[in-house]
Amino acid sequence: MKQVLTFALALSLIASACNTANGTSVSTSDSTAPSGSTPRSYISQDDFIKAAESTVNGVVSVKSFATPQAQRGGYGGYDPLLDFFFGNPYGNRQPQQQEAPRQQQLGLGSGVIISDDGYIVTNNHVIEQAERLEVTLNDNRNFPATVIGSDPVTDLALIKIEAPQLHVIPMGDSENLHVGEWVLAVGNPFGFTSTVTSGIISAKARNISSMTGGRSRGIESYIQTDAAVNQGNSGGALVNLNGELVGINTAIYSQTGAYAGCSFAIPTSIVRKVVDDLKEYGTVQRAFLGIAFTELTPELIAEKGLKGPSAGIYVASVEDRSAAREADLQEGDIIVNINGAPTRSTAELQEAITRFSPGDTVTIEFYRDGTARTTQATLRNNRGDVALTRPESNDIIGATLESIDKETARRLEIRSGVSVADVERSGRFAAAGISKGFIILSVNGTRVNTPEEFKKLYRQVLTSPAGQDKVLFITGIYPSGKTAYYAVALD
Repeated sequence: MKQVLTFALALSLIASACNTANGTSVSTSDSTAPSGSTPRSYISQDDFIKAAESTVNGVVSVKSFATPQAQRGGYGGYDPLLDFFFGNPYGNRQPQQQEAPRQQQLGLGSGVIISDDGYIVTNNHVIEQAERLEVTLNDNRNFPATVIGSDPVTDLALIKIEAPQLHVIPMGDSENLHVGEWVLAVGNPFGFTSTVTSGIISAKARNISSMTGGRSRGIESYIQTDAAVNQGNSGGALVNLNGELVGINTAIYSQTGAYAGCSFAIPTSIVRKVVDDLKEYGTVQRAFLGIAFTELTPELIAEKGLKGPSAGIYVASVEDRSAAREADLQEGDIIVNINGAPTRSTAELQEAITRFSPGDTVTIEFYRDGTARTTQATLRNNRGDVALTRPESNDIIGATLESIDKETARRLEIRSGVSVADVERSGRFAAAGISKGFIILSVNGTRVNTPEEFKKLYRQVLTSPAGQDKVLFITGIYPSGKTAYYAVALD
């Protein structure tokens, strides 16, 4: 599998020296402890045992399955529409029909049970390419899982199984974590279930992309630890010694793709907001301040002759119709705090804003010409208003889809398909020329049998990396028997 900033798809980067704390018992003279955590002077081996025993049954194994064609993410097989656009590599001959590929296991990750009725949080990269998900509990019971919603920007996903009275890991507050505090990582590295490792909090609000100069993968404000994690730990739990969830393990920092001393988890300050939104709305209600910015550096301070703080967010420009413009923020301002949360770095700013939804009002502390000021801003969505954001679903393409019945399939001599039951005038389908009654047979060379399968392919294209064409090449047939091919642009 390709190397990226995740456990399941391991990262390859320049290694960084990280202090590793080993052992299972510690006693110090420091009696100051974060609120809700075990006082450091009383930490013992029993605390590790209790935390492990109370959380191991709340972490599950998540297996994803897909056909080889879907795994490749390409346009496998013969498709007349692709022939029309790109030419037929077989000349005038169509390739011989081969046996349809069977589903294979695509990946293995972990998940955390957050409600006794079956809601589980995991990483988006664990489930994003899956056609089918299977969850295995710590007692070896297996259940099919349904995706409730996912968010590639934070790399989080919410899935659900139908099982009663599950063991829940209570949600803790990552804001109460201190650097140097003991934590446990619980997951399924290399497929070894119910694995617990220990470490300390090495840093908070860590942005990996800014450290390495790599392309940002979305919102990055990680908890950095030295708890050993490896492939398969993705989506697993990072817990404190009270057995509370404080993060979702997501990435490692390594030359080889295996654990090398640094691991990263999404803090619960972000997890709680994303999960609540996915559960209620099916998508994240993401707030925007509406500025272009950069972190304050000594070089920038000298270049601009800035006065005031030595750390903060420098406002490079303010977008039109934005919360920032309404709050009278200006180019050259230095933001140092949002609603009590410091914003000394990109990661801290992202984490501070991610907690809120469009329509929420926040207090912003900033400096202008060396003078401390305060303003209030009502955050907006990416459209410049405070309306709810609808899920990335069929409402964007402007069509209602449904599976065809057996009689229609028999009459048209097709195995299956997805019928366009209705088309909106302003939707993407209407713009492409697709009419009501059209039956979709394949999308980008992949056969579709149900509206759910269409939606998965649609979302794969919609969330594909920047620079790739976001187009649905659709092959199908009308009830009259007429075949048709369409290209639906999603950009």
